[in-house]
Amino acid sequence: MPLDADLLLDRRRLKRRLSLWRAAAVLAVAGVVLAFTLGDQRAGGLLPGVTGAHVARLNVSGFIGDDHELIEELDRLRRSDAVRAVVVAIDSPGGSVAGGEGLHAALTRMAEAKPVVAVMGGTAASAGYMVALPAQRVFARGATVTGSIGVILQSFDASGLLAWIGVNAETIASGRFKDQPSPFRPLTEEGRAELARVVQDLHAQFVAMVAEGRRMDPARVRELADGRVFTGREALALGLVDALGGEAEARAWLAETRAVPEALPVRDIEIRGFAERTFGAALGFFAKSIANEWVGVDRVRALWQPSP
Repeated sequence: MPLDADLLLDRRRLKRRLSLWRAAAVLAVAGVVLAFTLGDQRAGGLLPGVTGAHVARLNVSGFIGDDHELIEELDRLRRSDAVRAVVVAIDSPGGSVAGGEGLHAALTRMAEAKPVVAVMGGTAASAGYMVALPAQRVFARGATVTGSIGVILQSFDASGLLAWIGVNAETIASGRFKDQPSPFRPLTEEGRAELARVVQDLHAQFVAMVAEGRRMDPARVRELADGRVFTGREALALGLVDALGGEAEARAWLAETRAVPEALPVRDIEIRGFAERTFGAALGFFAKSIANEWVGVDRVRALWQPSP
């Protein structure tokens, strides 16, 4: 029995050493790739398909909020010679006005330097429509739900419920509008007017973005900017999108009008850098290998521990 236990321990030790060497090899290869790709990043790198000439794809999905890291990454890619064009793939019902505005501004800067096309998926409404506006060409599916050009501010009044259960809310505010809106008391007429002023100003900014992006008369945009949603087919007839189609049609348009070959690879825009993705995965594997092997050795020792 002791001999068998020693053999198992030796096999475990050998396997651990092999795992360590394997992880070290992964790190070494990653280091070589990183040196090649970052050594000449402005020229597009030395490994085509890794950081060589390509089309960048920005996936915009879910709620659109402020994302400073994404804005910084877009500005970095705008200065990269490797990025030949950007496809903005949208499937979002909207988000915050500030979030949509920030992404809209970043894509506007991008469109001044590179071709940008927007491709709408199932939904591209409100802020989801806003981020499509800087594109030189906007594609939508016939069944895409888009539009919803407008701004909404919602609150609720629970004062009746609180009074019913015997709870009184006390508020100390520096001014009469500081607690407007509040769930603890009804909205005053003055408060309602002030909030409506803010909403109308935000709405006017949205209308101006649509008028500029779609080269439409602001008066015509205001007729459509009452919060209604449209199908992609309706949006095409109204001038809110340029064509029906998806990414294949967008790539064909880039090839025909912007000399961006359809054969170029597409890379999704990721916030984490190449080094973080590569070395993070390698280091995680390295640490996991060490932990697994030590746990395995401890289990063998416990299994073959001689009885007292």
